[in-house]
Amino acid sequence: MSSKILIVEDELDIGRLLYMQVQNMGYTAEHVSSGEEALALLNRNHYDLMLLDWMLPGLSGIEIAQLVRKMDSMKDLGILMLTAKADPDNIVEGLEAGADDYITKPFSTEILKARMGCLLRRVKRAEAPAANTAGGGSEDDIEIGPLRVSLKTYKAYLDGEAMSLTPSEFKLLSTMLGYRGRVLTRAKLIEEVQGEGISVIGRTIDTHIFGLRKKLKEHAELIETVRGIGYRVRDDII
Repeated sequence: MSSKILIVEDELDIGRLLYMQVQNMGYTAEHVSSGEEALALLNRNHYDLMLLDWMLPGLSGIEIAQLVRKMDSMKDLGILMLTAKADPDNIVEGLEAGADDYITKPFSTEILKARMGCLLRRVKRAEAPAANTAGGGSEDDIEIGPLRVSLKTYKAYLDGEAMSLTPSEFKLLSTMLGYRGRVLTRAKLIEEVQGEGISVIGRTIDTHIFGLRKKLKEHAELIETVRGIGYRVRDDII
């Protein structure tokens, strides 16, 4: 079944162009020009991904993202912000509001297609948790390429060999794997990792990422730096 995409864009020319591009990618698309229209459709229909402009009449894209993230019925909806606001502070604000990814205008169709594909793969995994396991593994295991993390035993394995991770490194790695493909700001990582005897602040996140990459050895590229924003686990490694 084709994935359903909701496009929220008030500039009609851009909205129509996005509609045609999404349809040509093989997805089912709908286009609205305001946040209020978007919320009405989201409450009536199921969508896999929303392409969301920031500057809209009435509710802004930020406000829409925040409202959606408070609704359990839409917890698996992917949100990709498409906006002319390119300042790093704006990008952080968009991600913290609930967007999974953020593309600044103008952008290429190839980049849009790649980012949409990345988010839709994550949505499908969220809808079918068993897809995170392989080889008959437990649903408490997350496997990506050569890496396997057991949430039950708090151990990680690289190419079948146990990794020596600190509690902070394990929590950070398992958190990013759980959000695979999604950009996580440093503030979001701190929020997720804190607790249970684990304390991280500010730039110590960068130190933990550096340590993780060293322990991932030749697979260090699994963790991608999004300059000025934060980190994500790549979604294109099988």
